[in-house]
Amino acid sequence: MSGRIRIGIVDDHPLLRQGVAAALKRIADFEVVEQGGSAEEAERIAAKYRPDVMLMDVHMPGDSFAAVRAIVTDNPSVRIVMLTVSESEDDAYAALEAGARGYVLKGVSGPELAQAIRNVATGQTFITPGFAGKLISDLQKHKDGEKSVDELTHREEQIIREVANGLTNREVAEKLSLSEKTVKHYMTSIMQKLQVRNRVEAVTAIMEYRRNQHAARIRHQFAGQAATVPHFESD
Repeated sequence: MSGRIRIGIVDDHPLLRQGVAAALKRIADFEVVEQGGSAEEAERIAAKYRPDVMLMDVHMPGDSFAAVRAIVTDNPSVRIVMLTVSESEDDAYAALEAGARGYVLKGVSGPELAQAIRNVATGQTFITPGFAGKLISDLQKHKDGEKSVDELTHREEQIIREVANGLTNREVAEKLSLSEKTVKHYMTSIMQKLQVRNRVEAVTAIMEYRRNQHAARIRHQFAGQAATVPHFESD
């Protein structure tokens, strides 16, 4: 993708929606193409304007999750970020299972929202960091014991990395020169090792694990010799 990131905003609270639009319009590489206030309008905007990224509320008139499914099916180039006050685990999983690429809590800073939009526009997944941690914490309450991400094999790490970047099993298979059946087998193994129920929970677990790794590296690097310039591996 090149040029400006085209954005649609759908929220049934006009003042909040207009405030988000005004803030995003001040960012040079963003363009707000249309606004709406319902799930039905979200589908209309996606079909007519095909924005690169659509910001959608979870709770608004209509079925937001059904609208997400319809948009990603009919207009797969439109990537969806849920921008919401809902910290419900069920809402988050329902949105991500429906095809949303991001889940961002309202009240985030402008730079964090901008980063979420840029990440999702380039095919990555973004969940508000603190909320991702809450999801993992909620999952761990239901575990009898914890399995470490370190137990994943190199191939399993490759596959979950691609899934975290938004690829389907078929796309992962094509990229890694594997059969789709083999990828499904690896995903089953990954979910068993992480003790999660589905691929969305697996992605959430991996994202939180990565953040913890980055934080640990940063603390270690700054605690070490100041003359060493930190090098960060890309996700």
